[in-house]
Amino acid sequence: MLNKNINFPITVIKFGGSSVADADKIKNIAKIIKIKTEARLKAVVIVSAMGRSTNKLIELSKEMSEDPNARELDVLLSTGELVTSTLLSMHLNHLNIKTISLNGIQAGIRTDDKYGRAKIADIDTTRINRELKNNDVVVVAGFQGFSDRNDVTTLGRGGSDTTAVAMAAALKLKNCEIYTDVSGVYTADPRLCERAKPIERIGYEEMLELAITGAKVLHPRSIEVASFNNIDILVKNTFDPKAKGTIIQSESKMENINKVRGIAHQEKIGKITIKGIPDKPGIASSVFKPLSKENIPVDTIVQNSSSNNLTDVTFTVTTEDYQKAKIVAGSMIKKIGASEVTGTDDIGSVSVIGTGMTSTPGYAATMFEALSKENINIEIISTSEIRITCVIKKIRVNDAVNALHNAFKLDIE
Repeated sequence: MLNKNINFPITVIKFGGSSVADADKIKNIAKIIKIKTEARLKAVVIVSAMGRSTNKLIELSKEMSEDPNARELDVLLSTGELVTSTLLSMHLNHLNIKTISLNGIQAGIRTDDKYGRAKIADIDTTRINRELKNNDVVVVAGFQGFSDRNDVTTLGRGGSDTTAVAMAAALKLKNCEIYTDVSGVYTADPRLCERAKPIERIGYEEMLELAITGAKVLHPRSIEVASFNNIDILVKNTFDPKAKGTIIQSESKMENINKVRGIAHQEKIGKITIKGIPDKPGIASSVFKPLSKENIPVDTIVQNSSSNNLTDVTFTVTTEDYQKAKIVAGSMIKKIGASEVTGTDDIGSVSVIGTGMTSTPGYAATMFEALSKENINIEIISTSEIRITCVIKKIRVNDAVNALHNAFKLDIE
C-alpha cells in the first residue's frame, strides 16, 4: 500500500510471541520479511516478546513485591519486546537487509497514563517515515508506548496486535498482516475441538465478539481500531505459509445460511457476588465506579430480583483481576450497606457468535439443549445482538465447546 507522505509502498506486519519464541523462530520470520523486501516493499514489523518471557518477568516482579509498583512494572515488562526487536534487527542486517529497531517512544506511540492497560492516543510517524527512507525494514517493539509524562506504558496482554493495527492506521494504510501459530480464525479453538474449521472471511463485529469472549487470535482493541479506520486484517500462520488464513474486514453484504460463525470460550474467569444490597436508585453506580477507578474491566453483570428491598449483584472479571476485584468489592460493603461478598475463580464461559442469530428463532434453544444433553449446568446467561454467553464450571468448558460445535454443524461447509 502506498503512503501519500512517501513515494514507496509499505506493509505492516506483526509477529506474535509464539512466532518469535527462540532464536531459530526469529530467523524463520526473517525469511518472511525478506520475501516482502524482495517484492520491493518497505516493512514496518511489530514484534511481541519471546514466548513466555512476559510471564517470567511478571513472576520475577512478584519476587520483589507482592504488589509491584505499576509504573516500574510497565518499564520492566516493556523490555521483553525490546529483546525481540533488537535480535530481529541484528539478524536482518546480517542478511544485508537494511534495518533499524525502535522502541515505543522512538516510534512515536503516545498513550494515556493507565499503566498496564494504556490506550494509544496518537502515533507520530515522523521518525518511522524518515527511517523507512533509509532502511528496508523498521522493527517496532509492540505492546508499549509513552505517556504525556514521558513514562513507559504498556497496552495490556496482547497489546502488540493493537500496536500493529494502530500503526497501519497512522501510516494511512488499508491493511495489516498478523502472523501467529494458527492458520487464521477458526469456528472454535482447534486445540479443544478437532472438527474446528478455519473461517476465510469474517466481519469486524463478529470477530470483536469472538475476541471479547475468549478467542485468543487477536486482541479486541486491535479489531476496534481496524473497524474505526476500515483496515483489513489478514491473520496468517507463521509456520504454514501456504494456508490462506482469515481476512477480517467490514461486514459482508450477504446473509450467511448458518448464522452461527463461531464458538468462543474462556477458562480464566472470576465470579463475584455482592449480597444484600439495598435496592435503590444509584446503587449500581456505587458498586461499579470503584472497580472502574481501579481499572478493572467487568464483563457479565446480573442483578437478582429484589426481595424485601434487597438484591444481589453478580459480575465476572478475568482471573488476573479476580483477587483485586474481590478486595475492592469487599471494601465497599459498609458504604453501600451490603451484607457480604462471595466469589469463585473455578468457572469459565462458552459463547455462540453470529450476526442476526438472536433475531432468528431457535438458536438459543439449540444452545441450551446441547448443554443440557451434556449435563452442563448454566450459572449465568448474557446476550447481545450477535452473541449468547453461558457461564459454566471451568472443568466443563471443553465438553461445552465440542457439544455446541456439533449442535450448530460448524464443521459442514
